[in-house]
Amino acid sequence: QVQLVESGGGLVQAGGSLRLSCAASGSVFSSYAMGWFRQAPGKEREFVAAIRWSGNNRYYADSVKGRFTISRDNAKITGYLQMNSLKPEDTAVYYCAVNICSGYGCYRTPIYEYDYWGQGTQVTVSS
Repeated sequence: QVQLVESGGGLVQAGGSLRLSCAASGSVFSSYAMGWFRQAPGKEREFVAAIRWSGNNRYYADSVKGRFTISRDNAKITGYLQMNSLKPEDTAVYYCAVNICSGYGCYRTPIYEYDYWGQGTQVTVSS
């Protein structure tokens, strides 16, 4: 079992930046991906970014490409989401998730294939 704890959310003005963290603990798996998802009021939870842990392969939603950067720290078993040039439409609860999977392409899997989820952290961008 894996436990995930997100942090770093808050209130920022449009154009500002935030850095989210996802600290993992518990079982260690040989192959997995870490993803970031977000859910705004009245909307479905949507994919933001994902990373293949071992190979550092990265994938982004078109809406955040060029503004957000996903990364990982193997020593700390922690993932990060650097969010720059934030827009009001980025306002949402952001969730970290882990997908236990094998293969070099497993970081591109759909949301329903993710196995573990954090509690979420609120990001609010004012205009």
